[in-house]
Amino acid sequence: MTHLHALAAAFAPHDELAGQLLPHAFSGDDGSHDAAHLIRVWKNAARIQEEEGGDSRQLAAAVLLHDCVAVEKNSPLRAGASRLAAEKAWQILDGLRWHTLEISAVAHAILTHSFSANMAPETLEAKILQDADRLDAIGMVGAARCFYIAGRMGSGLYDPLDPLAEDRPLDDKAFAIDHFETKLFRLADGFQTAAGRRLALERQTRLRSVLAMLLDEI
Repeated sequence: MTHLHALAAAFAPHDELAGQLLPHAFSGDDGSHDAAHLIRVWKNAARIQEEEGGDSRQLAAAVLLHDCVAVEKNSPLRAGASRLAAEKAWQILDGLRWHTLEISAVAHAILTHSFSANMAPETLEAKILQDADRLDAIGMVGAARCFYIAGRMGSGLYDPLDPLAEDRPLDDKAFAIDHFETKLFRLADGFQTAAGRRLALERQTRLRSVLAMLLDEI
């Protein structure tokens, strides 16, 4: 079994679709938005979809292509990343002769999934994708990704004199754990589905535990 086939199998029952889309799924070397991230988001999405319903095939396509255009977190183009990904996804699915209505649904889900885009998802599939992607930003994996991105951006772990920013403005470009307060702890309040909200509360508790353990050690 090739590496691509092995990765595609993780998206069952849509492994054939995954085999078609995975070669288009990445455009950078960001380890926080890689094949492992896509597999985790798909597991989250499938778990939510099992409870909430929705079109599984469209959801799989949206998961596989939601990060198909890479824009670094510190780029001024970051807010437009999901629009660029949605446009690329449209071209890819059109090339596979998907129906226009289905392509439109997938593109909408990709367009609205991003926190940076600040656009409300209107369909069930879009809501599930947003929830599934945000679940990967909180919990233990969310903490790991936060620290990974901080290292990638050249940030410190924390301010040694004021870790919790009690006497300074929060600055998540300078310190990784500031990002917990500026963004990660806020995500749980914005989940779109009942299943997503339940899972988010569990992961929010884990994320707070990670911060508490870190603070205990410094």
